[in-house]
Amino acid sequence: MTRAPQRISGHVLTPSGVVRGSVEIDELVRDVVADESASDRWILPGFIDVHVHGGGGGDTMDGREGVRTLARFHSRHGTTSLLPTTVTAPWPALMTALDGVAEAIADPDPDGADVVGAHFEGPFVSPLRLGAQPPFDRDAEPELVDDALARGVIRLVTLAPERPGAAAAAARFAAAGVRVSIGHTTASYDEVRAFVAMVRAQGGTAGFTHLFNAMGGMQGRLPGVVGAALADTASWAELILDGHHVHAGSALTAWNALGPRLLLVSDAIRATGTDVDTSELGGRPIRIEGGTARTAEGALAGSLLTLDQAFRTAVAMGLPIVAASHMLATAPATYLGLDDRGVLEPGRRADIVVLSANLNVEDVYVGGRRVGP
Repeated sequence: MTRAPQRISGHVLTPSGVVRGSVEIDELVRDVVADESASDRWILPGFIDVHVHGGGGGDTMDGREGVRTLARFHSRHGTTSLLPTTVTAPWPALMTALDGVAEAIADPDPDGADVVGAHFEGPFVSPLRLGAQPPFDRDAEPELVDDALARGVIRLVTLAPERPGAAAAAARFAAAGVRVSIGHTTASYDEVRAFVAMVRAQGGTAGFTHLFNAMGGMQGRLPGVVGAALADTASWAELILDGHHVHAGSALTAWNALGPRLLLVSDAIRATGTDVDTSELGGRPIRIEGGTARTAEGALAGSLLTLDQAFRTAVAMGLPIVAASHMLATAPATYLGLDDRGVLEPGRRADIVVLSANLNVEDVYVGGRRVGP
């Protein structure tokens, strides 16, 4: 059934620029009409989060209800599409989590963000760069890859190139249309370059998981993973812009190097949006303090970030609103091949976040359905 037409007024961000006026929608964007008397609100394409573990007390590893809980929570903060993200865990638990994502897709929550697939982060990662991930890493054996792909929900996978079986796994994932992201790795610059070339030879798309984190740094004679990401002219990269994971200077460096191929993610955990002092990630106890989530050893354990906060931080760093919106909507949509969303123009999904003049969320629409905040 077609939704009743609605009109939302403000500064509408379209692919050709900002139009002061209104956007007319039902399930889709139908028109953008100029009107100089429109309000000072911002009407932007809804945010897309390709890396989110949890929020509002829910977690991807909880299964269907955990996915629905996190999708409802993040929709109130402007996220209209997302990839629930796993953590390194025993194999049966990972497959149960993927089945839960599939169930959430088959039975979508009318009050939540659109679940468009899963981000399979772990277990094919380096034991030396686990970060806060539990120590259930393992080699990328072909039968495991086939088992994971058989669930039919993986859109993005994180791999460490140096892990035994990773190259063959990447080729298999790429051939299946899954985006292959490099992360939680000790790989060298040359290893990464060769790995990316192999992914592209299979017709795949390569990226980097939470750039700068769990991959070492860049030095003049040791460019490493970060150097490979910044030097590449076609790869994509995630950035956690929460004020803790990445210095503003590093974020600006990434923006200047990658431009339209940089996307902001939350990497949020279940404690995001709650008032708890302790939580968990993959069964590991996590303490919440100073706006961060940390293991007992002090390592950052995901984030407490929502994408509206990331948007405001990007603007506060000096990036234009158009650029910040691109990193949160257009870039992730393009990266994932979601050509029905990510911009506001006639015929695209009416996935919209409405921000006040001071950039706080006022309204969110998922496929033309108002969901919050």
